[in-house]
Amino acid sequence: MTETNWYVVHTYSGYENKVKANIEKTIENRKLQDQILEVRVPLQDVTELKNGVKKQVSKKMFPGYVLIHMVMNDDTWYVVRNTRGVTGFVGPGSKPVPLTPAEMKPLGISVGGTNEETPKKEKIDIDVEVGDIIVVTSGAWEGTTSAVTVVNEHKQTVTIEVEMFGRATSVEIDFLDIKKAE
Repeated sequence: MTETNWYVVHTYSGYENKVKANIEKTIENRKLQDQILEVRVPLQDVTELKNGVKKQVSKKMFPGYVLIHMVMNDDTWYVVRNTRGVTGFVGPGSKPVPLTPAEMKPLGISVGGTNEETPKKEKIDIDVEVGDIIVVTSGAWEGTTSAVTVVNEHKQTVTIEVEMFGRATSVEIDFLDIKKAE
């Protein structure tokens, strides 16, 4: 069997699921199951925190992109490239570049090896911005009300100013330990 790789296809934003469905229908109609093996729109579970209420939602990891596991040849390139909603493959010019195993691992997709799951910290989206007044709901600063000076999405923390020993001191608080002041 010819070598298969994962490729990234750029789509119109919001068309990811339509592109996936269209490619899957074309695979079925043209009997390309042995050449285009899988089409994915990677999702991640995110906890959104709005007004102190946590809610689990699935969000697209890469809006505007679809992953395709396929044999790259003229036929498969043509089918994917000419699918409605596809703007092109990711790569220089018209030459698609396959993803490496290292690029696939964070997506939870094993490439030619064991499929070991790496535990990921749950990502939280929060409706708090710099300048918003928040209340700390747990931890050492529980009950403290302060304005947010920094929002760090990567570390999932906010920084606030608290008074300690008669002067303002910056303190980092986890997203899970705060809520917006009413």
